[in-house]
Amino acid sequence: MKKFTLIAVLCLLITSLCQAGAGEVVLYTSLDQVYSEPIIKEFQVKTGIKVKAVYDSEATKTVGLVNRLIAEKRNPRADVFWNSEVGRTIVLKNKGGLAKYKSPNAKTIPGYFKDAAGYWTGFAARSRVLIYNTNLVKAAELPKTLAELAQPVWQGKVCIANPLFGSTNTHFAALYTVWGAAKTRKYAESLTANQVALVDGNSVVRDKVGAGVYPIGLTDTDDANSGMLSGLPVKMAFLDQGKQEMGSFVMPNTVCLIKNGPNGRNARQLIDYLLSEAVELKLANSASMQLPLHQGLKVKKLAGIDKIKAMEVDFVTLGNNLEKSSRMLQEILAK
Repeated sequence: MKKFTLIAVLCLLITSLCQAGAGEVVLYTSLDQVYSEPIIKEFQVKTGIKVKAVYDSEATKTVGLVNRLIAEKRNPRADVFWNSEVGRTIVLKNKGGLAKYKSPNAKTIPGYFKDAAGYWTGFAARSRVLIYNTNLVKAAELPKTLAELAQPVWQGKVCIANPLFGSTNTHFAALYTVWGAAKTRKYAESLTANQVALVDGNSVVRDKVGAGVYPIGLTDTDDANSGMLSGLPVKMAFLDQGKQEMGSFVMPNTVCLIKNGPNGRNARQLIDYLLSEAVELKLANSASMQLPLHQGLKVKKLAGIDKIKAMEVDFVTLGNNLEKSSRMLQEILAK
C-alpha cells in the first residue's frame, strides 16, 4: 500500500513539473471572448501551457489591439495575435510587427487565405450580412444590394457598427479596394445623408434590430446567428448575390506570430492548434457558425454559407488601403 501511494505521489509530482515546465504564451485576440475562450481553455488542458489572453473591447475591436501591438513593438508582450479579420493584420505586418511562420496545419487552407511569405494565415471565415427584424419587414421587401441601403425608403431605418473599427472598417476598405476611392466616398456620404445610425459594434447592431429599434442592419454572420439562436425575431440575408453584382464580403480570422515575442516555441504550438481542423469544426458548430477554410472539411450546418457569392478582393491590397479608407471615413463622419 505504501509503495502504491509513493508511486501515485511521484506520478502527480511528475505531471505537475511537466505542466509547470510547459510555461505560458500571451495571446491577443479580437474574436469575441464567448467564442475564443473555450478554444483557449481546451488548448491549456491539452498542452499544460498557460494562455494569458487579452481580449478586445466591443467598441474598438481590432483597432485597439493592433495599436497596442504597434506601441509594444520594441518590447513585445504578446506572442500570438488572433484577429477576427484580416485588414489590420496586414497593417501590423507592414509596420514590422510580425514574424514569419508557416504552420504545418495550414497546408490544406487555400493560398488565397494565407500570406505567401508566412506572416499570417486565415481560418474560420465569416461574411458580412444584412440582419432584419422579421416582425417589422418581410424578406421580399429587403434591399438586395449594399447600394439600396442609401435609398429614401430606408432613411433612418438602418444601423451599422462604427465604420472606424472592427469588421465594418475592413468591409469599407474592401469596398475602397473594389470600387475605388471616389465611389466608396460617394457611397459613405449617401449613407450619412440617409441617416444610417452608427452603434458600438456588430453585436449591438444585432440587439438593436432584434429589439425593433431598427428594422435592418449590417453585421457579421456570427452575430446574426447568435441572435437567431437566442430567440430574437431576426434572420440574415446575403447582399449583392445577382450575376452582375459583386457578392458579399467574406473575411477570415487570421493568426500570426508576433516578432520577438517572449514565448516563441509555445506561440508556434498555439498557432498550430488554432489552425487545426478540430478548431475550425468547433467554431463552425458553435453559435459563431464560422466557415471552415480547410479544403475538404464539410459541415452540414454551413451548407448554405459556403455556396454564397463572395466578393473578389485582394487582401494585401485591402490591408494597404485600410488607413486611406479610414481617413476618408473620418473626414465624412467629422462633417
